[in-house]
Amino acid sequence: MQDNPSQPTFDRPFPALTSAERCHFEIYGYVVVENTLTSDEVVACKAALYRLRSELRSLEDPSATGPRARGAFMDINHPHHCFIANLIESEPELIAYATHPRLVGMAEEVMGEEARINEINAHINSLDPDVDLTVAATYGFHRGADIDFSSHKRDGLFHCSFVKNLTNLTDLRPTDGGTVVIAGSHKVNLPREQIIAAAYKDRTMIHHVVAPAGSTLLFAESLIHATGRIESDRERVILICGYGATMLPYWEDGDVSDAFRERVPPYLRTLFLGKSHWTRNQRHRKLDQPVDDRHFVLGKWDERTRLPPRDPVRP
Repeated sequence: MQDNPSQPTFDRPFPALTSAERCHFEIYGYVVVENTLTSDEVVACKAALYRLRSELRSLEDPSATGPRARGAFMDINHPHHCFIANLIESEPELIAYATHPRLVGMAEEVMGEEARINEINAHINSLDPDVDLTVAATYGFHRGADIDFSSHKRDGLFHCSFVKNLTNLTDLRPTDGGTVVIAGSHKVNLPREQIIAAAYKDRTMIHHVVAPAGSTLLFAESLIHATGRIESDRERVILICGYGATMLPYWEDGDVSDAFRERVPPYLRTLFLGKSHWTRNQRHRKLDQPVDDRHFVLGKWDERTRLPPRDPVRP
C-alpha cells in the first residue's frame, strides 16, 4: 500500500532497491548501495561537516550541555575521533542528506512503512594512536532494535521499523575502518553476547564495509553492528541518518527548535516531526517488482517536489 492520499507527501522512489539489493538485505540484514551521492554532493556534505566541526571546536563547551551550534553538539571530541550529534537543523547540505528521496525511499522499503527521521549524526575519525594493531580487532558490537518488537514479514520479506543509512564521504578500503556487522544477525533472536562470541570464533560471519565515497550502507537496527577499526593513515568520514516508524520519537537529546519547526513544509512534517498515532502508511513490495530507478539529487531540503493526492495502490 502506498501513502494515504489524505496526507501530503513528497516524491521518492518505490521500490528504491533493485531485486538483488533487496535480496541481499533480506539475507544479510544490510546492503551497500554505491553512488547514492555524486562526487560533487560528497564534497558539499564533507565541507559542511568540516565547517560544523570547526564551529563546534571554537566553543568553550561543544558538548550537549554547552551552547551548541544550531542544535548540533560533540558527543565525542578527541583529536583522532569526533562524533557530531543532532545535525537535524545544522547545515543545509546535511539536512538535504536526511531528506534525499532515494535514501528515504530505501529506508521506507525495508521498514515497510512511512518513515520519520530519528537521528542525524556523523563520525570523523582516524587511527587511534593507542590501538595495538598486532592484536586481533574487537568491536563495540550492539543492536538498536529488539527483533520481536521491531520486525515483521510481508510477502516473504523481512522489515524492521528502525533502520539506518550510513554514507561514507571518504573511500573505505579494507583497512579504513568501515562499519562491521555480524551478517544475518538481524533475524537471529538469541542473546547478543552468544552471537558475538560465536562470530569471534568464526570471523567469516563478520562483514566489513568496503566501498567508494558516496556509497550508502543501509541496515536494520536489529542487525548486530559496530564501528570498524582504522588501521590506515586515512581519515574516515561518515554521515548517518536513522529512520523509524512515524509514531516513534526523535531521540538525540532533544527535539527540533520551534523556529525550525515553522520552516518545515507541510509535506515534510511527518518525515521531520512524526505522528502521534498508529497510522503507518504501509509500503510493501514484492521481491520481483522492478526498481523505480529515477535519478534524484541532493538538492535543497525544503524544495522537494510534492506529490498530488492519489489513490492507495497495493503493488
